[in-house]
Amino acid sequence: MILENKVALITGAASGLGLATTAAFIKQGGKVLMVDRNEAALAQASQPFTDQALPAVVDVTDEKSVSEAVAAACKQWGALHIAVNCAGVGMAGRTLGKTGPFSLSVFKQVIEINLVGTFNVLRLAAEAMVQNDPADNQGERGVIINTASVAAFEGQIGQAAYSASKAGVVGMTLPVARDLARDQIRVNTIAPGVFNTPLMNMAPEPMRARLAEQTVFPERLGEPEEYAALAVHMVENSYLNGETVRLDAGIRMAAK
Repeated sequence: MILENKVALITGAASGLGLATTAAFIKQGGKVLMVDRNEAALAQASQPFTDQALPAVVDVTDEKSVSEAVAAACKQWGALHIAVNCAGVGMAGRTLGKTGPFSLSVFKQVIEINLVGTFNVLRLAAEAMVQNDPADNQGERGVIINTASVAAFEGQIGQAAYSASKAGVVGMTLPVARDLARDQIRVNTIAPGVFNTPLMNMAPEPMRARLAEQTVFPERLGEPEEYAALAVHMVENSYLNGETVRLDAGIRMAAK
């Protein structure tokens, strides 16, 4: 699918991977509904994009909130062609810590945002995409890109909730792609390694350095623009479907 004049809904768009993807899509001539729950950050992040982007404060776990966002994109630009799920949270803690078991409410919250929120957005975006005329010469109506993590495969100590949520995203990628094949909608997932994002920037510098050392090459953290470049490729490469692609400089996470 050619990005020029296409409309995308991007969650987590106020910072990090979502903001970088917004900028990359707009550079290619796309329009973006920037979705985030942080109203102040979203307002600031959307300023440089003028009429090519529209900010929307959305809770990805809430059906009404996401439905309204999808409707806003269609009202503003006439259609929705692409959805990119970048919204997510990470809360660490051992299954059994010094003060007792890991909080069940926190576990549920991580699953609700990272996994249920991703499915909520993609299902409602797909509902709008089926209304599109087949694009370009490939006959596709839409593209969905989800964000997992290498933690889906090599979760570290304290990552039970986060790893479970991201493994769920990986696990549903192929069946959702198969579900939506008859509607000419492709579905892929990016599994990033350690990236320079606001979430990672909360970690102490020694921890960031240890993680960078675990990469094969290049020995550094990833940049959001590198994620965005892969997202652009996933939109443009019509033969890429049902795949989870690791973007991690060859890292295989140690236990801690």
